[in-house]
Amino acid sequence: MYYREHGKPHFHATYGEYEITVEIDTGNVTGEFPKRALNHVLEWNNLHKSELLANWEKLKTRNQPSKIQPLE
Repeated sequence: MYYREHGKPHFHATYGEYEITVEIDTGNVTGEFPKRALNHVLEWNNLHKSELLANWEKLKTRNQPSKIQPLE
């Protein structure tokens, strides 16, 4: 997440040379990712949606986001 960005709440993910943007509410993806890595990112988004949205709000007011557990 980048605090200067506007629009719908979203985050960015990278995997090697691949990069995607994921809308937190819908899980809509822009960009390309290997299928297995994409499935992991989308699962993580679903598990931590409320935390991601809370971090989005924190960043909008330039507050430090909370750490979110990785997918295990």
